Amino acid sequence: MSYRFPPPQTPAIAISGSDDLFPIRRIFCVGRNYEAHAKEMGVAVDREAPFYFTKSATAFVASGSRVAYPPETSNYHYEMELVVAIGGPAYRIPAEQAESVIFGYACGLDMTRRDLQLKAREQKRPWDTGKDFEESAVIAPIVPASMTGHPVSGTIELRVNGAVKQSSDLGLLIHPVAALVADLSKYYHLQAGDIIFTGTPEGVGPVVAGDRIEGSIENVGTISLDIL
Repeated sequence: MSYRFPPPQTPAIAISGSDDLFPIRRIFCVGRNYEAHAKEMGVAVDREAPFYFTKSATAFVASGSRVAYPPETSNYHYEMELVVAIGGPAYRIPAEQAESVIFGYACGLDMTRRDLQLKAREQKRPWDTGKDFEESAVIAPIVPASMTGHPVSGTIELRVNGAVKQSSDLGLLIHPVAALVADLSKYYHLQAGDIIFTGTPEGVGPVVAGDRIEGSIENVGTISLDIL
């Protein structure tokens, strides 16, 4: 028995300070996890429980890349986020033990076709075309938790062409990292290679061809992306 065509290679993220790569298994994203961002999107804050959408592993693109403005949109947005890399199995894990399965952290950009997302939201349809598309999950090298610890506060910032657009603090996450890992593990058998985008603060907005995006998270790292 043979494959009809060669199976695709598994996308993988660089690991800071190592030649090893972190293969991506799944990408989970948390919606509306900062109060100010929920308000700017005109929706209620979800305090009782987080909600999720997903991106394909093939949506990954490395920090420092140059990407084309995506098709079928005229409102292409950045969203700066803390990314969590899961390093071990977790199923129904309590929040108090969640840090034990976290391999590390990274800066991420959840690039979004906002017009398509909002149209889907109005029609009460899935967000897939607005969120899950090629080169929409930008991730910088992962910094192992053994180097960063487990950040619960620190500045998260994004700049477009040098101008600050997003500036907040990880301490303002409605559902902190440990709670997210515990909650996700109620629904999924989390495994090494799973990635969690933890949500974006207020200040999201559009970019156009020729723009340069740069972001940073205190004690975690930096990220960049050029739009062609």
